[in-house]
Amino acid sequence: MRHAFKHHWPEYCMEAAELAIFMLAACVAAVVLFDPTSPAMISSPWLRRLLMGMAMGGTAVAIVYSPWGKQSGAHFNPAVTLTFWRLGKIETWDAVFYVVFQFAGGVAGVLFAAAVLGQAISVPGVDYIVTVPGSQGTPIAFLAEFAISFLLMSTVLLSSNSRRLAPYTGCLVGLLLVCFVLFESPLSGMSMNPARTFASAWPAQIWTAWWIYFLAPPLAMLTAAEIYARVQGLPNVRCAKLHHDHRRRCIFRCGYRPPEHSTESQASQSQPAKDHL
Repeated sequence: MRHAFKHHWPEYCMEAAELAIFMLAACVAAVVLFDPTSPAMISSPWLRRLLMGMAMGGTAVAIVYSPWGKQSGAHFNPAVTLTFWRLGKIETWDAVFYVVFQFAGGVAGVLFAAAVLGQAISVPGVDYIVTVPGSQGTPIAFLAEFAISFLLMSTVLLSSNSRRLAPYTGCLVGLLLVCFVLFESPLSGMSMNPARTFASAWPAQIWTAWWIYFLAPPLAMLTAAEIYARVQGLPNVRCAKLHHDHRRRCIFRCGYRPPEHSTESQASQSQPAKDHL
């Protein structure tokens, strides 16, 4: 544990900062687009969701391709980290610290947004951007969260492990977020991220069906990982990064670089995976 923290704490802090930035951007966009008193208030719910999705998708893309995202892997989601741990690409203590820092970063982002935005973050329609089931109820919300989480992780695995598609993984994730906010958010609020849900629920003290967002995303992403591993094989999972940049260090069991170029945490790990395409 101490060895992991001593050598990899920069990546943990990057994960916290990434989710903090994502939550701050989400809060600002929600106040601008959904606060009834906002000068930018748009009457069309469909257009508001489209603009919100573009804000969230654009933020995610920027994080994935940022220097921090390239180094930490740009998970900023415990369900993503847990999935790569299951696939054998991340050490156990690294996964534990990633999850802890992701929760802390998400809460910090929302609290900072609340300090900047004031009462606007708590008005009806914004409500700290909490994720709660829509009008169709809890079962539909659970199924919707499962479906979008499964699709997201399936896309990440198929794209990031292909030499041809790997450079575009972040863009595909951003595009999916736009679509999810536009079409799925009325069903569940569109979380896919336990830390993101907790970050809003805790300051708002709104815990409606919180278990959906802690259970459905990890189950869905682990299911996607299991299918990918059985079809493609575990050796064909290259790395735990959404976008791999050879100039940034990699603390994972990386299959993109030969062992002699790996960090100290990779020296004793398995041989690099071959491209399945």
